[in-house]
Amino acid sequence: MSAPAIPLRLTAPEPGWTVEADVVVVGSGVAGLTVALRYTELEPAAKVLVVTKDVLSAGSTRWAQGGIAAVLDPHDTPDEHLNDTLIAGVGLCDVRAVRALVTEGPGALRRLMDRGARFDRTADGELQLTREGGHRRRRIVHAGGDATGAEVQRALVEAVRAGGIEVIEHALVLDLLKDAKGRARGVTLHVMGEGARDGVGAVRARAVVLATGGMGQVFAATTNPAVSTGDGVALALRAGAVVRDIEFVQFHPTVLWLGEGSTGQQPLISEAVRGEGAFLTDHEGNRFMADVHELADLAPRDVVAKAILRVMRETGREHVYLDGRHFGREKWESRFPTIYAVCREHGIDPATEPIPVSPAAHYASGGVRTDLHGRTSIDGLYACGEVACTGVHGANRLASNSLLEGLVFAERIAEDIHATRPAPGDPVPNRAPDGLVDPRVRPRIQAHMSSGASVLRSRDSLAATARALRDARWTPVQVPARTESWEATNLLTVATALTGAAAARLETRGSHWREDHETRDDNEWLGHLDVTLTEEGLRMTYTPHGDTMPPRLAHELTAAGLDPAEVDALIDRALEEDLQEAGDVTSLATIPAGQRSVADVVARKDGVVAGLAVAEAVFVRLGASRAERVTKDGEQVRAGDVLMTVEGPVRALLTAERTALNLLTHLSGVATLTARWAEAISGTAARVRDSRKTLPGLRALEKYAVRCGGGVNHRMSLSDAALIKDNHVVAAGGVAEAFRAVRERYPDLPIEVEIDRLDQLDPVLDEGAELILLDNFTVEDTARAVHIVKNRAKNRVALEASGGLTLESARDVADTGVDYLAVGALTHSAPALDIALDLRG
Repeated sequence: MSAPAIPLRLTAPEPGWTVEADVVVVGSGVAGLTVALRYTELEPAAKVLVVTKDVLSAGSTRWAQGGIAAVLDPHDTPDEHLNDTLIAGVGLCDVRAVRALVTEGPGALRRLMDRGARFDRTADGELQLTREGGHRRRRIVHAGGDATGAEVQRALVEAVRAGGIEVIEHALVLDLLKDAKGRARGVTLHVMGEGARDGVGAVRARAVVLATGGMGQVFAATTNPAVSTGDGVALALRAGAVVRDIEFVQFHPTVLWLGEGSTGQQPLISEAVRGEGAFLTDHEGNRFMADVHELADLAPRDVVAKAILRVMRETGREHVYLDGRHFGREKWESRFPTIYAVCREHGIDPATEPIPVSPAAHYASGGVRTDLHGRTSIDGLYACGEVACTGVHGANRLASNSLLEGLVFAERIAEDIHATRPAPGDPVPNRAPDGLVDPRVRPRIQAHMSSGASVLRSRDSLAATARALRDARWTPVQVPARTESWEATNLLTVATALTGAAAARLETRGSHWREDHETRDDNEWLGHLDVTLTEEGLRMTYTPHGDTMPPRLAHELTAAGLDPAEVDALIDRALEEDLQEAGDVTSLATIPAGQRSVADVVARKDGVVAGLAVAEAVFVRLGASRAERVTKDGEQVRAGDVLMTVEGPVRALLTAERTALNLLTHLSGVATLTARWAEAISGTAARVRDSRKTLPGLRALEKYAVRCGGGVNHRMSLSDAALIKDNHVVAAGGVAEAFRAVRERYPDLPIEVEIDRLDQLDPVLDEGAELILLDNFTVEDTARAVHIVKNRAKNRVALEASGGLTLESARDVADTGVDYLAVGALTHSAPALDIALDLRG
């Protein structure tokens, strides 16, 4: 007989009370409280209800020691923070999500400070910044030395109290309420207290936000508080939501070792201790991280945790040491007062002896899959914080990005609910099969997870864990509906999903370490495992990484001066506009799911092609298994020429067609028009070039297409060079004044100036312009300007003709000796080159 199925609904009494709200937020950490506060600011008249499992100030946020990572140092940049995050995530971060995090993070942090959070500052009032593992710059703000989470929680709780937001404490969320269309319409919950809201009740709401924190209690030893039993992930699975990357559980490398067999919440020794100069040693005092990673003791957490485990195995010891004795007692007491006190409570004085440490379960990088606005796969259900998989963390979270993620994506959720204004609706009865797990199996679940599915995993250990979890579903007695039973059921649900995903991923990546597959495999496993729960059990789907393009394509784009991440983001936006929620309904309706074919991308008109790599990236993104190009960007093609052949599922090819051709025809049109201008002035010293008159989001690609057509590029942005035009001259009080103002503020920046009369040329030359734009000059005045510059200018001054140019007059203008002909039409109004996709029969 097979084991009982994982229940799709928790057995519980019918709700004895009901509360109405516009938005219900489940969880009271940094993510949940920020959603509530921000939405209240956007909708002051709305009713926001926060329900929390313990008191409002409990949860994982207050245990955060290290701090919040954000780019606040003028010498730091969002790109550097992004790069550090991507490296830690080992290929599985969503670049769009990370870019949102690092660019919006500093503003979100400042708004947190506006809400009352007080961070440590230097003697002159500047924020103190420190480093942690994986960060190449100091960008971590902290509070109370090592009590950042407690300060963040204090500030947010006070803001919620002051804002009059209603809170229900001691409330364990049970299941999601949905309407007849499957939209989230609230939650059921059990209040562990007394009064009118005692027992099981329901909250009806137009939007539900899960901010329930992590699932560390699924393991025997963890840094997580007792409330972290995976309630949000388990609820989402029972509701039918997609859970992603659940196998990537980060084990913090430096947790205070409390002795053999110690279980439950363990004291964390913050990464900031190593950021300030503490180092790891074995029992003989040998430092071992320098030979493991270029950042040594500040390597990403997965690297450090694995190195510690290796040393423990080699030496037969149950821990290693973290040595910070050189800090001295004063620094320990001032910079790390919380950690120092905890160590002293356990009989260790970090000022005089090294701290025994070992890895323990810390943070879930995966969770309920969301988009960039926190939306899950269920309409009306949002997720934020550790319960969510936003794509920020990939296979391994970068230190101190978690609180920042909570801030940034909480604000995005609040703004999305405000913008979409979900309509009210009534929930329908949940008829799904229910059930409960005997709470007495909880320690058994935790023990098996720690022994078989923690830092070190293998086929055998995971298979043994899976068998034990299946056995744990059996119970010889009727299980009462109470808090212990609901938590045990949640833990078993999450543990089963985690173990299944870990067994399926046959590689080592980030925090997932397979002893029988010790290497990272980008060929087979550069993707995500999406888990859903059905009546038949867990269903797992491998989804290729959305930000991933083949290395060959990425290299080609980089060589062409394009950013592969920006191209990916553009494709994302284009596909989102094209597909919406329903997808390509025509292809879905008319083409069988398994049908495959070959198609040719064919030119219908003569022209110059540009954008083939971008078009190929679209086809590959949607599932093309092969793409073979017959021509190259920049080459002249004739009507009827095959440009590229693609092969794959017919649905995928036809769904990709519109987006791929939109980009390819437009860029080829730009290249074709540019080639005509280049041909018109061939044989002269002049070059045709573009302007900033580009379509939003397409500037880099359009300028690349100009290069394919034989043209050159003017400046990319307003910051590449100063361009003084007539309005700047008026505002500054004259050309000389405008030049001096630019020189004073940006002494190293090139200065260009636009003139529309010949008599303006001498003053501009006197000021030392490096490029002069002749706007709407006649051919005769252009020739005079060239003559004056050649005879007057001491240094090389370039001249550009712009305005009023036509293909017919181009040759005459070029023959005057100007350096450039600027043609804005190249990018803003080039006609598309007719290109089509022909499916072979």
